[in-house]
Amino acid sequence: MASRLLLNFLLQVGVLLFILGSANSQGLQVGFYKKTCPNVEAVIRKTTAEFIQLAPSLAAPLLRMHFHDCFVRGCDGSVLINSTATNQAEKSAIPNLTLRGFQVIDAVKAEVEKACPGIVSCADILALVARDVVSLSMGPTWQVPTGRRDGRISLASEALANLPPPFFNITELKASFQQKGLSVKDLVVLSGAHTIGIGHCTSFDNRIYNFTGKGDVDPSMDPNYVIRLRALCPEGNVTDFVEMDPGSSKIFDTDYYKVVAKRRGLFQSDAALLDDNETKIYIGLQINSYNPSFFSDFGVSMVKMGNISVLTGNAGEIRKNCAVIN
Repeated sequence: MASRLLLNFLLQVGVLLFILGSANSQGLQVGFYKKTCPNVEAVIRKTTAEFIQLAPSLAAPLLRMHFHDCFVRGCDGSVLINSTATNQAEKSAIPNLTLRGFQVIDAVKAEVEKACPGIVSCADILALVARDVVSLSMGPTWQVPTGRRDGRISLASEALANLPPPFFNITELKASFQQKGLSVKDLVVLSGAHTIGIGHCTSFDNRIYNFTGKGDVDPSMDPNYVIRLRALCPEGNVTDFVEMDPGSSKIFDTDYYKVVAKRRGLFQSDAALLDDNETKIYIGLQINSYNPSFFSDFGVSMVKMGNISVLTGNAGEIRKNCAVIN
């Protein structure tokens, strides 16, 4: 009996060590800078908050920037690199032309460099800013494992190949997320980021004017919403935009799921969440639960996304200027 208990105990310890080893296998850990730059998270939050207080609409593009970074070459800050005469960087790719907030990252990096020169990566700054803009928008907060290094390669062609576009159907979305090690639950949870921000008319105008090339509308969209969107986005409009989550686009909440359930999701990729049982059930739970799990789920999925193909140890570099390779 005693030997069996000892064996069970050793097995449990082995499993625990395996889990801990897997969690730290990429070198990321909460509090990575506690000895080398102990106040880094406070510095980042303070500087980020100053920008968000003046321009709350920057929260969504800064969150999106982290997503766009992680889906291309992993979370290595490569989305921040400027193009040169000899290289079209990720910034120049069509999906990234509407990204905003690079000045926030530059300002945060400048403050961090004053406190701890050459210590904190731009990739980590991007992950921490993404967390902070969510909490500053009345959303959740979570612990962000850090220790990422900055990449030295940034190619527009890779952004175009790896970022899921707004017209993807549910099969394409699931495949795109699976390629990055993310689950169907991560897909529906991270889509909830559309609770803040705007969508440009060009990202969905085919749904309201010419869905199949015959001057028709997307039948999966609420016809009354089509009328409203046409008023906001006249045909051929390339400059205007609308709120992703009407009336609540600066507050991080569960209203996005209510919008999708009403068939008023702006993008085809939003509407696609109703075409899969798992994603559809999750949406229903967030709408109908007294205590929805979205906030806690979002933190978990963001940490998972933030682990995609990270550079650690001696790989990559710590960029002095986030827009330029050392």
